[in-house]
Parts: sequence; C-alpha cells; structure tokens
Amino acid sequence: MSHETQLILDRVVLVKVDANIYGARKKLKKEDLVLADGSKLPPEDLASLGSKRLLDPDKLTVFNRLKKEAERICLRVGTRFLGGFAVPVESAASITAELKRIGLDFAVAKTEFIAGYDAAVTDWVVRHPEFAGIIEQAVDSVEFVSTRLSFDFLVVSIGLPDSLPPADVSRLDSKIGSLSEQMFYEISVEANQLIEQSLLGKEQVTRNALRPIRRMRDKLDGLGFLDHRVAPVVSTIDDLLARIPTKGAIEGSILQEILATAMLLSDPDKTRRHGEGLLVNQTPIVEETDVDEIVEHAELEPPTVPTATTVAAEPTPLIAESVSDSPDFTDLFDGIFDDELEADSAADDLAIEVLLDKRQTELEIDKDNDESNPSTHSAEPETVTAGDDDEEDDSDQDYWF
Repeated sequence: MSHETQLILDRVVLVKVDANIYGARKKLKKEDLVLADGSKLPPEDLASLGSKRLLDPDKLTVFNRLKKEAERICLRVGTRFLGGFAVPVESAASITAELKRIGLDFAVAKTEFIAGYDAAVTDWVVRHPEFAGIIEQAVDSVEFVSTRLSFDFLVVSIGLPDSLPPADVSRLDSKIGSLSEQMFYEISVEANQLIEQSLLGKEQVTRNALRPIRRMRDKLDGLGFLDHRVAPVVSTIDDLLARIPTKGAIEGSILQEILATAMLLSDPDKTRRHGEGLLVNQTPIVEETDVDEIVEHAELEPPTVPTATTVAAEPTPLIAESVSDSPDFTDLFDGIFDDELEADSAADDLAIEVLLDKRQTELEIDKDNDESNPSTHSAEPETVTAGDDDEEDDSDQDYWF
C-alpha cells in the first residue's frame, strides 16, 4: 500500500447507513389480468408483467425521506466509498449524533405505520374495488412488514491485513485514488442543482442561494487532503463570500460572480484545472514586497546636484556631466557625411585653435582695460547675446554651445 493511501485512510472513517424500507409491492401474475377474447400476453422472456401496489405509496414517503436525509448528512462532509461514505475523522462525532436522531425518527414513523397498516390496506381496496381480489390475495402480514422496516448505521475504520496479495493492495490503492474524482463529481451535482433551481435567469436572489455555496465550500475544505488542487478552489470561494454584502438581496455583478463560480464547480474537470492553474501561478509575496521597498527607497532619495564649490574646483567633470545630461544625437547621422568629415577634419581643428587664441587675446585686452579704467567697471555682469561675435564665429557656433 502506498504512503498516500495510508495517509488518506488514517484521516477518514467509513460510515455505512443501513435503511430497509417495505416496498408494498408484489409481482403481477397472469391470473391477475382479465384479457379480452383473442388477447394474448407476450412470453416471459420478452416482457415482464411488472408489479402491483398493495397500499397507497404515500404512506411510505416518510421512510424514504429519512433515508435520503441520512445520505445527505453523510455527503455534506464526506463522499461515497465502498457502499458507504468516507467521512473525515473529525466529523465522525457530529455525523453519528445526527444519524442517531434519524434512527429515532425512523422508529417513531415505523410504529405509526404498523399501527395503521390494516387500515391502509382496506382503504386501498376501497379505492380499487374492481381489483379487490388480487390485492387481498397478495397482502402481507403485519409481522412480516415490521421486519422489512429498519434503520441502522455503522462507523468503522479502514485497514488492511498484514498479509494481502499485491493485486488486492493495488485494487485498494485504485479505490482510494478515485475518492477525489467522486468528491468533485458530487460537488458538480450540487452546483448544477444550484444553477438550475436558483441562479439561471434571475436578476436577483435571496441570501438562501448562498447556502449551497457554503456547503460545497465546507465539504471541499474538509476533504482537501484527498487532492492538492482543492485548497486554491476553497480560497476562490472564500474570496467571493467575503465580498458579498451582509444584508439585502444579491444582484448585479456579485450575482454574476456567484453564477460563474457555480458554473465552474459544476464541471469536475474545470474545477481541477482551475485549482492546478492557481497553484502554478502562485508567486512568493515576500519577494514582491522587497522589490517594492527597493523601488520606493530609490524614488525617495534626491538626485545628486553639483554645488558651486564643486563646479569651481572641478570644471572638467562638470562639463562632462552637462554633456551627458543633454540628448545625444551623435549616432543619428552616422555614416552619412563620412567622406566630407574626413576632408574637413583638419580644417576644423585649425579653426578651433584660431578661435581659442582669439578668445584668449580678447579676455586679456578686457582685463587690461578694466584695470586702467576702474570707474567704468560695471557691477552688473556683461550680457552676451547672439551676434556680438564676428560673422566668422557664427559658422562655428555649434562648437561653443
């Protein structure tokens, strides 16, 4: 037996519900039928005559209702398995208490039915007087009927004997492995009922429509150990329920989300794929937080601005920084004027040297004039505008700016 199988068996118990209900039917015989002249019955290997009722079937409704209620209680938290129900160990006590209550209700209903059995048969004969003979001939005794009405249940743990053929062990592994498929199928049945009975074609619904959603959620949560894809589906339902208003009718976009969730649960394959997809797409939350903190910290730090002292002391880095901050278009026309640039490079270098020498000479002359004429020195800095230089300077303006 595999390790996964043993883990599942350790977490479930098997609940067997044994409810016997009297059918109040007998096989129809040839002599019970009155045939017209020339009529002929088909042979028995071709068709059966069916059965005849011995009393009103409504008298037995209470027993069928109690049996179905017991099954619903087990299916609410468990799933069908080996003719019974695999129920989580932690839910066994509550299931046992409810099944005991149903057993008491069944016993009360049986007592009432047995007390009124003869009267029920008589009433049935009165309602069908032309067939009174075939009814009275087939009626069972009260004692026999009493043995055909019973309710009981059993809660057991599942284990394997120490020595078991490998084929039998493999068969049990297969049965255990199919538990999750059975669970998803049962969820789909309930989801389809919710869609058909409460959601389709509705513009608004009452809060009663949430009960099936919560039941399905609790069942999936309790049996989550059967399949790793269950937990993300439960989280999806929890997120939906958390956003539903606490009061008033349910309508609008939230109703559409409920319908979409129910339609997802109504398809076992899509439910499994949805859970698998959520597991694959999960990302670590801590790493995302760290990245956000780094980005936020970088945004809060002010950019470094060079001070006046730095500019005066280190003119060369300032010029380099200023050039790097400006848009760089040097690569935009690469290769277009290569031939002309090669021919003019020597002339350009010579022009730059001439301009630099001229500018240095002008600065020295201005300095001498300022020293010889201190009274005419202006307190305001000189404003230099375009056009103050000679026309020959305009041709090389790009080198200065």
